[in-house]
Parts: sequence; C-alpha cells; structure tokens
Amino acid sequence: MNPIDALFNQLRSAKRKAFIPFVTAGDPDLATSTAIVKELATRGASLIEIGFPYSDPIADGPVIQASYTRALDRRVKIDQIFSWAKSLQPLPVPLAAMLSYSLILRRGPETFLTQARDAGFSGAIVPDLPVEESEALTQLAAKHEFKLIQLVTPTTPRERAVQIARQSTGFLYCVSVTGITGERAQLPTDLPEQMTWLRTQTDLPLCIGFGVSKPEHVRLLRDLGDGVIVGSAIVRKFEEFGKRPTETVVKEIGDLATSLMKALND
Repeated sequence: MNPIDALFNQLRSAKRKAFIPFVTAGDPDLATSTAIVKELATRGASLIEIGFPYSDPIADGPVIQASYTRALDRRVKIDQIFSWAKSLQPLPVPLAAMLSYSLILRRGPETFLTQARDAGFSGAIVPDLPVEESEALTQLAAKHEFKLIQLVTPTTPRERAVQIARQSTGFLYCVSVTGITGERAQLPTDLPEQMTWLRTQTDLPLCIGFGVSKPEHVRLLRDLGDGVIVGSAIVRKFEEFGKRPTETVVKEIGDLATSLMKALND
C-alpha cells in the first residue's frame, strides 16, 4: 500500500487529523533542509510536502517564491533533491513533491516517477496540470503506486470539482482562499459550506491549505476536513537562516509546528 494511503487509514482509525507542513528543498541549503524535515518528523508531522524550486510562480505567494529564489540562487537541481530525499530515508513520514508539470515533462514522466519513487517520494502535487490533461500522468502514476494529488479552489465550478476529485489520488488538496499562498488574518466564511459539499462528492481525505498559519485557523478547520497544510507560516522562518543560529531557527520551526498540531488534535 502506498504510504499516503496507509497514513490516512491509520489517522482515520485513530480519529486524528493530518498535519502537513511545507518545506522548500535547498533553502538555505540542503543540509539545513535535512534538519528542518527531521525536526518536523520528530515533532509529529503526518506527511511533509517538499517544494521543488521553480523560477515562475504557479500559486506561490511572495514568501514561498522568495524561498524558491534563494534555493535557485544556490543552483539546487532536481537530481540533488532526489539524492537528498533518498539520504533522509528511512523517514517515519511520507514525502510528497510540490512542483511544476514542466519539471516532470522536461525529464519525462516515466523517468521522473521512477526517480521520485526511488528517492522516497510517495506522491506529487502539480498545481499547473489541468485535470483535463492529467489522465495520462494519473494512469502512469498508478502504475508506479504513486499518488497524484489534485487541487480544488473556491472558484472551481462544481462540475469540474467533481471531475478533479475523481481524478485525484492520495488526498484532495482543498484551497481555502481565492488567490496565492500566504498567511491570512482570517479564513473565508463560506469555507465550511464548500467543505461539507466536497465531502458528499468523494471518499478521499480532504486536506485544507493556503492561508493556514495560526492555531486559531487550525481550530476552525479541524472539523471540516481530514488535515491541514501549512506553508508560508513555516517558510517565513527560512528568512532568518544566516541571521540567527541554525539550531535556534529549526527549533522555532518545530515549536510552531507543535502549536499547530496541538490545535489540530488536542
């Protein structure tokens, strides 16, 4: 069984929710990325989303895009990310890649999936791959026992949202807000209705991301879905590397994760 499926089966049996943090690979360097990932895994993260640096924003807000730029300035390449991810194994949590489809296409889908699985990735989120064009990659991913996680946004027409839910595997990434990633002061008031409707359309786990940054957000969301995804609030801490001791910043990232996980499951 794919580790992502096994994770959500275990969480559902335990009546707990998934905490999914986002980490940019190679910001400020891969050695520090190792420390961050291991800290998050030790603190109890359920699954860790690994951002593959890319020069053109897809749905990324300024915090994550700046993180990608810092990693690209250090010339972090896909082969390095795969070698780095492999060096993390065995890791007690699954890894999911977040990347542009252009990176998959350039390498070749079959080659990318083979290398990703070999490196320890259990799935991928590909925000710029439309559902109408995703069937071939979905079928190829299924052959490799690899999950292709798709996104539904607040502006997705319901007929299309159903199509996306049927095509997605692993879990459904539910975007909470209209627009790009980033921390928000508050979350949309119509999100509960959207999540309630989505639950009637699919048995996939529903994980909510974009704008989730505070324990108060997590408390509001924990009964709406099966997990939360937190990116910018964690990645913002990456800006402090080089200005403060690495060990201090890594611990603060872990402390932030712990506060969010406590709000999610306590």
